[in-house]
Amino acid sequence: MRTSDADILLVPGLGGSSPDHWQSRWDAKLPTARFVAQSDYDQPDLEAWRARLIEEISRAERPVVLVGHSLGVLAIAHAAPLLRDLQVKGAFLVAPPAPETIAAIPSIDPAFAAPPLEPLPFPSLVIASRDDPYAPYADSERLAGTLGAELADAGNSGHINADSGHGPWPEGLMRFAGFLKTL
Repeated sequence: MRTSDADILLVPGLGGSSPDHWQSRWDAKLPTARFVAQSDYDQPDLEAWRARLIEEISRAERPVVLVGHSLGVLAIAHAAPLLRDLQVKGAFLVAPPAPETIAAIPSIDPAFAAPPLEPLPFPSLVIASRDDPYAPYADSERLAGTLGAELADAGNSGHINADSGHGPWPEGLMRFAGFLKTL
């Protein structure tokens, strides 16, 4: 699959994606990419985020590839049981936060911290950093296993966002292109 063959839905995390974030850059660079815009990025509510994600997938005109970062990964994972009959072809999941991290941030709906209970119904890849301040690598390994996702070790890459030097993130775009070829 090529990017032009899919509607690429970008699912940001807490606070959304700044203009320097790789998701914002991919939105500008990839003609078939668009953000799943949430009504509140600062006080995330799982039900609202899940409903908005399903709404955007339902509007898609081509097969869908989801690209989640941080809390957006968990929104995708929690929506997955409701996506079985929709045209989702795969999910590229970057830097998921640990349940303990979510529980420590009062503005986040604690429902995000509940672990997903079943594998995703589509191919997926979790990209995890060894020194992510929001998730020990072992937690990302467990999540990938639960989701039935392939796990890619990003080494010491922080939270894989603009603050950790991953604004343009060309390696991520190359990895994404490789993932698309498997779909």
